[in-house]
Amino acid sequence: MRRILRRLLLALGGLLAVLCALVLWLDRPRAPQAGSDAPATSPDAVARGAYLARAGNCAACHTARGGAPFAGGVPIDTPFGVVYGSNLTPDPETGLGRWSAADFRRAMHDGRSRDGRRLYPAFPYPNFTRIPPADADALFAYLRSLAPVRQPNRAHAVRFPYDTQPALAVWRALFFRPGREPPDPARAPEWNRGRDLVHGLGHCDACHAPRNVLGATSRALELGGGLIPMQKWYAPSLAASHEAGVAGWPVDEVVALLKTGVAPRGSVQGPMAEVVFRSLQHLSDGDLRAMASYLQSLSSAPPEPHDPIVRERSQMARGAELYETHCAGCHGKQGEGAPGAYPALAGNRGVTLGTPTNLVRVLVHGGYLPATAGNPRPFGMPPFGHVLDDADMAALLTYLRGAWGNDAQPVWPVDVLRWR
Repeated sequence: MRRILRRLLLALGGLLAVLCALVLWLDRPRAPQAGSDAPATSPDAVARGAYLARAGNCAACHTARGGAPFAGGVPIDTPFGVVYGSNLTPDPETGLGRWSAADFRRAMHDGRSRDGRRLYPAFPYPNFTRIPPADADALFAYLRSLAPVRQPNRAHAVRFPYDTQPALAVWRALFFRPGREPPDPARAPEWNRGRDLVHGLGHCDACHAPRNVLGATSRALELGGGLIPMQKWYAPSLAASHEAGVAGWPVDEVVALLKTGVAPRGSVQGPMAEVVFRSLQHLSDGDLRAMASYLQSLSSAPPEPHDPIVRERSQMARGAELYETHCAGCHGKQGEGAPGAYPALAGNRGVTLGTPTNLVRVLVHGGYLPATAGNPRPFGMPPFGHVLDDADMAALLTYLRGAWGNDAQPVWPVDVLRWR
């Protein structure tokens, strides 16, 4: 018996050693992608880098409210703890002042810091690995042009074992493969540019893709929609026509939605409104059209037919009363809305999503479009979280999801409690 146990332990030890070797091989350090060793300093490179920083919405994670630009300190909540955005100013002690262009490319493309430490994937290097070396160099040139700010980086507050380098090595071995995706020769240059922006610098799948228990997105379900970790907002599928797919839209409407936050067939709310405000409205029309070209090429299977939905008459009646009192004045008696001001609720894909989480968030906290150059004074919806209780909110949302031809599952008070 002891001999069998000893052999079993030896076999397990050997298997563990093989797995460790495999992890280390898959996560071996990569040399920085080829580029200039000397930091770019030309005005054109700095201007290009400033544009790319906006395209990547870098300030959202690296500029604290009321703080100096790109000096870090922004808390980023994750299911594994809090990660803090780092100081990207050229301060030599607390920022990037001692970094080389090659160090910065390695961080962007291989997710490793200047000293070789593995970085947390809250910094979306699985997307940034797609960025051309010249773009990484331009970003570095812009960051080096900023005023240095001496602000020490805050220590991350990530739980064990996720805070260890071995855990990050395993995660990277499982879910990260560095390297750019080559252009698709069967597609137009505009489509390839759009794909690179959507999946690379724009890192759209950070929100619009489902995540597994270890926080990794599934490449097989890219942009298929997902719940944004810790924020309780659902980022709808960018491929499904019944969610946020735009395959059937005129390209000018897609560009308008990305640039201004509002279009004849839809508008943005919640975290997407911030993305439009901070990032997308500043992109060139050419890049926005490239993104639109790529997004319009996405498609997914239509939803499967479902059994007739049963709604309680009392809940629908109460919802109708609440709608007449609080909503009809703006959204119309039949949910028709007011073009350019208040969105229609009849036939609205955001109303009939499979999960009511976004509806609950808007009803509780209010709904606000971004203020953009193309829509400088947007209309907004006030919050009702202090006016309606959970049961009334559930009744109202059930009515919205079942009236005027809408056909989505009812909402219950426990749903409101969960998502509010």
